[in-house]
Amino acid sequence: MSLLFHSFQSQAERREFGGSDFIEIQYCRLPKGTSIREIVSVDAIKDWKDDSLYIFGDNMDLFYQNYGDIITDGVYCNGDRGPMDLCGINFYSKDQATDMLKRLAEERPPEYQILCRWLQAGEQYLGFYLLGV
Repeated sequence: MSLLFHSFQSQAERREFGGSDFIEIQYCRLPKGTSIREIVSVDAIKDWKDDSLYIFGDNMDLFYQNYGDIITDGVYCNGDRGPMDLCGINFYSKDQATDMLKRLAEERPPEYQILCRWLQAGEQYLGFYLLGV
C-alpha cells in the first residue's frame, strides 16, 4: 500500500479516507489545440476524478521535498510559470510529463513507480494538472 500516493475506486471512498484535504494530480482531457489560457482557467477544472492520484494533506511537505525539483515549471492559472504551487492550479504539458518520466527513473524518489505508471497511462492526454489544496 502506498503511503504517499492514493487512488480511490469512488469519491465516497476518498471522503471516508480523508475528506477534501488532498492535492489532486489529474489528467487534462481538453481537446488538442485548446489555448493555454483556457487550460488553466478555473472553469476548465472539474475536481475529484476517480482516475486521479491524490496526496493527503499531511504528506504535502514530504511530497514537495521529494518531487518539487522534478514536477516544476508548471503553468499557473494567471499564465505565469514556476515551482509547484501546492495551493493552486499547475498545468504540465505532455512533453513535460515525458521529461518527468525520465527524471523519475533516474532519481527514483519514494514511490516513483506509482507516478510513472500513472503518467504513462495518460500519454493520450494534453498533459496533467497538479491541483493544490
